[in-house]
Formats: sequence, structure tokens, C-alpha cells
Amino acid sequence: MNNPSPPTLDPAQWVDQYGDYLFGYAMLRVRDRTVAEDLVQDALLTAFKARDRFEGRSTERTWLTGILKNKLREHWRKNKREITETDLAAPGEDPADLFDAVGHINADHAPADWGSDPVAAASRTEFQTVLAQCIEGLPDRAAEVFLAREVDGASTDEILKSTGITKSNLWVLIHRARKLLRQCLETNWFAKNNPSPDP
Repeated sequence: MNNPSPPTLDPAQWVDQYGDYLFGYAMLRVRDRTVAEDLVQDALLTAFKARDRFEGRSTERTWLTGILKNKLREHWRKNKREITETDLAAPGEDPADLFDAVGHINADHAPADWGSDPVAAASRTEFQTVLAQCIEGLPDRAAEVFLAREVDGASTDEILKSTGITKSNLWVLIHRARKLLRQCLETNWFAKNNPSPDP
């Protein structure tokens, strides 16, 4: 039985077909246009060199995104930053107060009832725009670990290795990012799209 030959890639089309997507993906994570451009170029060059190893088990875009993810991890490993109090908590907020003795979020930090179907809201372009703006408003390190964990699906060990932070700091940063995103979405999306009924 003959093995099917791998699909043929067309690197000449990568920039036109995937350039904007890859740049947006990198920009959301590094927040520096020059760095994002360099990472995308490096990812495309790596993909070009490895094109003979593409087996077609994923789409071309997914394959290129995977290479870009590796470039982002390398970037974070090379550019480890100190964690500041701003990354961990808002002024006057003690990170230790966010969780109870067994690690659950304290009731006073629970999210408000958004009163709508989140699946339907997520499918709307306007919501996606507001969400992207809210993510851009996160502190850099909080955004970095939140996107790595919740969007890219990186494991805890991968994030700890690439960022050099402790596990407890990771969870505080993710909680902080979720809280800030929730507040931003409640203010900029849900309150505007689901106004409270008049008494």
C-alpha cells in the first residue's frame, strides 16, 4: 500500500494568506509592532526551511501558527521580566484575599451575572472587538500568561519554563487577568448590551 504524498505548500502565498492573522496573533501577545513583525518573519523563515516536513495533519495556517507559538515561547524565555506588584494585584488589593483556604475564589470576587448567553455573545464581531481591546488593556505579564494558558492551551509547566515565574505567581496572574477582563467586559460590553430594566 502506497503512503499518500504530503500536501504541497505554497510559501509564496503565506504572507498574503496568513500574514495579517499571524501578525495579529503575535501583536496581541507581545504588544510591540517591531517584535511582532520579527517573530512572524522568523516563524515564516523557519516554516520555509521545514516545509518538507509538513505532513498535512493540520491546516497550513494551524501549522504556521504552531511555529509562531514556539517563536513566542523562545522570545519569552529570552526576555524574562521581573514580576511587579502591578502584574499581581490592583492598588490596595491583597492577592492573598482573592482565594479561600482551599484555593477557591472568595465569594466577593465572584463574577456578576452577565444575564446573556455567552456563546451567542462570543459569536458577535462586536464582542470580539471589545474582548481584544480588554486583553490589550491587561498588564503585560498578566496578558502573556493568560493568553498562553487560556488561548494557546500551554501547560502550566510550559508557562513556568518560558516565563521563569513561580506556580503561585502564575495562578495569581491568571486570576488577575480574568478579573480585569471580567470588569472590562462587564463595563464595555454586557452593561451596554444588557442594560438593567427600569425599576
